[in-house]
Amino acid sequence: MDINILVVVAYIGFLIAITLSFRSFNRNTSDYFSGGGKVLWWMVGATAFMTQFSAWTFTGAASKAFNDGFAIVVLYLANAVGYLSNYLYFAPRFRQMRVVTATEALRSRFGRTSEQSFVWLSVLDGLLSAGQWLNGLAIITGAVFHLPVGTVIVGTGLVVIAMALAGGAWVMVASDYLQMLIVMAVTFTCAIVALGNAGGITPIIGSFNDTFWIGHGYAYAGLFAVWVVMIVVKQIFMMNNGLNSYRYICAKDSEHARKGALLTCVLSILGPLVWFVPAWFMHYRMPDFAGDFGMLGHDAREAVFVAFVSKFMPAGMLGLLMAAMFAASMSAMDAGINRNAGFFVRNFYRTVLRPAASEKELMVASKLASLVFGLMVVGVGMAINAVHGMTLFDILVTLSAMVTFPLAVPAMLGFVIRKTPDWSGWATLLVGLVVSYVFGMVIGQSTIEGWFGIKLSGREWADLRVSIVLAAHVVITGGFFVSTRLFYTEKDAARAAERRDLFQRWDTPVEADQSDAAADSQREHRQRALLGRLVCLAAVGIMALALLPNGMNGRFVFLICGAILLIPGAWLYYSASANRMAAVEQRRNAKDNVKGEMTRSRT
Repeated sequence: MDINILVVVAYIGFLIAITLSFRSFNRNTSDYFSGGGKVLWWMVGATAFMTQFSAWTFTGAASKAFNDGFAIVVLYLANAVGYLSNYLYFAPRFRQMRVVTATEALRSRFGRTSEQSFVWLSVLDGLLSAGQWLNGLAIITGAVFHLPVGTVIVGTGLVVIAMALAGGAWVMVASDYLQMLIVMAVTFTCAIVALGNAGGITPIIGSFNDTFWIGHGYAYAGLFAVWVVMIVVKQIFMMNNGLNSYRYICAKDSEHARKGALLTCVLSILGPLVWFVPAWFMHYRMPDFAGDFGMLGHDAREAVFVAFVSKFMPAGMLGLLMAAMFAASMSAMDAGINRNAGFFVRNFYRTVLRPAASEKELMVASKLASLVFGLMVVGVGMAINAVHGMTLFDILVTLSAMVTFPLAVPAMLGFVIRKTPDWSGWATLLVGLVVSYVFGMVIGQSTIEGWFGIKLSGREWADLRVSIVLAAHVVITGGFFVSTRLFYTEKDAARAAERRDLFQRWDTPVEADQSDAAADSQREHRQRALLGRLVCLAAVGIMALALLPNGMNGRFVFLICGAILLIPGAWLYYSASANRMAAVEQRRNAKDNVKGEMTRSRT
């Protein structure tokens, strides 16, 4: 079997090992969907970081970097601004809501009707997004390994379903941490090789002929500035709305949520400055590489990362890159499946269908829901693959974009502006969908060109269209939500009390429970020890690839990549030992205190 396929198979086996290691952490639906609110900050940050990834980062985004240089980095730096807002304000408060799923908080804020609107639109959006990620991963994997795309979709989907069924949130955050390390190790190593072959970043930037910072197709540089501003605004809404609070609901306490957000912010700044160096290098060294990937048709440039690894990295590294792609897509998909299942079970099954359901019944329903949603993701991925041109794929992408931002507007503003009526939630969603349709579908390029007397290139129109839709949402959708304050009353005493309770929790920090310090310390030790062993094992496995018949430089590449993983793995293992020693000392002191009290009582 090809060594690259063996590497991918070994990686999937590793994911199974993570699943088996962390499945014992689940005792109830709180553990299954939010880790019981006991997850440490570095795992919180890892899962928040990995949710912004999919195979598209290595395909579509890398292709954009190859074509237009630095412009794609703006999308990821905008994420950093959103996570900075998490760190400064929202992350600890999301944890302080003290809920299991995000829509439970939205129910307290907007009532049951709005809750169900958020639930089902979020489920639809999640299915469409996960199906797109799965299909994108399958296309590039099929092209590299000459496998049928449908086979890859089904095989990958089944692995993700198995992980979601067995482990829930604990497996998700643990695998996200490992996958984050693998992604960063692979991309960092590739960037080092690219810069070494180019003799630094200066020749790479020079190859773009003064288009590196903005890219091709811009006659009006001001439009690019408008697009940058609106993308930053968009990501502030996307990263700080209640529906995405699941990133921090699982944190151990408010401080762990805040630290997790800071870690994600830092990684979101450093990461994109590394990820796209190989794509920029290919523009400098092999601008015509796409001819080698004719099987991908007009998407051939999306194989730029694969082409770089195939041409400039040692044998076996392509398998590691494909493992990183699997890591990126699977982490986003398992988070989506877990979130959708949580919304369905906690916010529909338990509240509408079976209010008296036992915790055991809810756990069974959770696993069944994970299975069903996982199979639906596979079905969506297969459906997207079965059609071509401006048909289902483009419709699904457009529908997802039209739904996602309208969801974010009330889900964020509802926690900033506290006194709006319950109907402000679902009514703002409706207004947002209308705004998406009018400004995204009805108003076209010719209309804008006629209004302003300008001629736009294809890229200018694509970016301006996004800017127009986002600006319309900020002004119209956001303005509508703010205006509903005029209709706020507190005639329903029960609902007013529920809202006050939510915001009292919102303002009250969650601190570590000292009454359960021994159990808490033991849980921390298990998290650190298990992940430390697994990360070290992965590092050793990558270093073992240095035994492949490559030159000395090629062998050194694998040693560097493995060393990048070994450092955090060793830190985890060491901190687990220190944590265990502290717990032993704590128990010893507790016993000594008890003996001292008994002695004093006798005297």
